[in-house]
Amino acid sequence: MLTMSKKLKFGLPKGSLQEAAIQKMAKAGYNISVSSRSYVPYVDDEELEIRLIRAQEISRYVEHGYLDCGITGHDWIVENGSNVHEVGEFLFSKATRQPARWVLAVPEHSPVRSVKDLDGKRIATEVVNLTKRYLRKHGVRAEVEFSWGATEMKAHELVDAIVELTETGASLRANKLRVVDTLLSSTPRLIANQTAWKDAWKRKKIETLALLLRGALEAEAKVGLKMNIARKHLTNLLNSLPALRNPTISELSQQGWVAVETIIDEHIVREIIPKLKAAGAEGIIEYPLNKVVY
Repeated sequence: MLTMSKKLKFGLPKGSLQEAAIQKMAKAGYNISVSSRSYVPYVDDEELEIRLIRAQEISRYVEHGYLDCGITGHDWIVENGSNVHEVGEFLFSKATRQPARWVLAVPEHSPVRSVKDLDGKRIATEVVNLTKRYLRKHGVRAEVEFSWGATEMKAHELVDAIVELTETGASLRANKLRVVDTLLSSTPRLIANQTAWKDAWKRKKIETLALLLRGALEAEAKVGLKMNIARKHLTNLLNSLPALRNPTISELSQQGWVAVETIIDEHIVREIIPKLKAAGAEGIIEYPLNKVVY
């Protein structure tokens, strides 16, 4: 008699974070194939069911149990007021690993200098609830309208200010807008349904996903280094290069020589390799990493 395997329903963000999320899942070991005609992509894990859903909606579907877990921005959890279990923060996005920010912005030549200047004015945004809470906090009464898109253009003709998401600020500058204040910084989060989190099998599966995703993200900023060096130079090498933390040292068949292997931050490799060479290291190899799990 055939038994049905257990399934974990996992929501991935459709849209701007989709490509980055699928790439990170691949590095974590889950290969996902997306069809343009379906929001149910293939994944090479029989225990996973992937759903591609707008990031704005994922926290609500997780909260109500239509999804067991999902990846969405902290901003949408706050905007929706969703009661979910936050498993972890994952710093990745389509443009940068820095947090995205919801900012209050006005045209460059606007007289508005602070939120207090918006009393009685009109603001357009996609995060209506977040914006209303921000205004209440500052004691400002303003009309907040939902924006279906092209929010940056509305600031010049249709409204007095906007609350918009930015990663680098380039789009705001291109549209001649000035940031007045930041309402919220947001990063992607892995969240779980409260009931699913209490289920032993689902929780273990979610924790495995989190572990592998975190390992994949850690690996992105690091590389592996291998080299050979005469043992008589080893102490000097390690003392002069503190970046070589806790290296693995192995004896070579050639007497008096050892192999040194370590993991370091990628951005310092260009500084370290010449120093390694000067210290007597030979056969230096730099290689990429898929996962780094601590």
